[in-house]
Amino acid sequence: MNKFEQLGINGKLAKRLEKFGIKNPTSIQEKSIGLIINKKDLIGEAPTGTGKTFAYLLPIIDSITESKQGIQSLILCPTRELALQISEEVQKININNLNIMTIYGGREYSKQISDTKGNIDIIVATPGRLIDFINQGLIKLNSLKHLVLDEADQMLLMGFQNDVETIVNASNKKRQTLCFSATLNKEVKKLAYKITKEASLVQVENNLSNKIKKYLVETSDREKIDALCTLLNDTRPFMGIIFCRTKARVDKLEQRLEERNYNVQKLHSDIVQVKREKILKSFRDAEIQFLVATDVASRGLDITGVTHIFNYDTPEQAESYIHRVGRTARGDELGETYLFATEKDKKIIEEIETLLGEKFERKNFVPEKDINNIHENFSKKYNKKINTRTKEKREVKKK
Repeated sequence: MNKFEQLGINGKLAKRLEKFGIKNPTSIQEKSIGLIINKKDLIGEAPTGTGKTFAYLLPIIDSITESKQGIQSLILCPTRELALQISEEVQKININNLNIMTIYGGREYSKQISDTKGNIDIIVATPGRLIDFINQGLIKLNSLKHLVLDEADQMLLMGFQNDVETIVNASNKKRQTLCFSATLNKEVKKLAYKITKEASLVQVENNLSNKIKKYLVETSDREKIDALCTLLNDTRPFMGIIFCRTKARVDKLEQRLEERNYNVQKLHSDIVQVKREKILKSFRDAEIQFLVATDVASRGLDITGVTHIFNYDTPEQAESYIHRVGRTARGDELGETYLFATEKDKKIIEEIETLLGEKFERKNFVPEKDINNIHENFSKKYNKKINTRTKEKREVKKK
């Protein structure tokens, strides 16, 4: 009997995990699985990369042994990319041939409506499109056994609160409710307790200090691009994500890095969904070396090989830093992260250091002026570029 079986997971599912090299539960899994099996509501806080997704998926999959009983589990998440990733994780351990449906905006509407006409056991969804289907009577949650809020802090505070309330009100009142995130402040916990019943609070200590080297690069807006390129050449990342605050900043930085011969691809919410999916697949396949992105890439994405995170712009909220840097040092790997800060960023830097419980290590160097990519082997190895311009923009450029 392996350790997952000792937690109450059946042997067939435990053997499926072994096929993916998963033999021992993580701390969040050890603390959560038994509670979920015993039908307790739960609020879980654990660092990124510690296996929160399987902490709730394993007992949920294990409990659904019979199909055709209506929608039994609903997993809500804030982004399309995370919804697709969670769906892939469900399929990995789908030992009972359950029917999984992924619902999100940007996907062909008629195709998703067609999918709702069949038997559905588990739904993974972003809130907006799901509410559309609920309002049309295409989705009914009266048989729901499990409601999961993944990235609960964003779901309950950052623009989704009303949508979540609508979905909760449409759900079976006898459901089990599970909330998971890497960061849960007092306000989020208060809201989470409102939608749960006598929930157990499970917390795992943040070990970012042990796995991620965190550097602060003090610079100016004028020198920032040269500072970034100097670091890209000096640190030679295998793969890296470069975060900007806005879509316009992402567009501009991608263009400037391309001009300097770096292999980059941008990712933000204005890019059509099918291309966003292609970009992430290419990045996972190491066909793209640097992803320049908004915080759409900061939540939940598990991509092997990301060695470096560059915060080209400081995040608007201190908690966002935790989610950004969590894209590196996944599992047992180590990572490095660099935060570029100007004089006006002093307050947010102090907030992040308070949240981390430690000071940044200052990275002192002299940026090279107008520096280009000096590692030609990168441009030869990573050479896939996905056109993200819409048809309308291409036609305007032709004129």
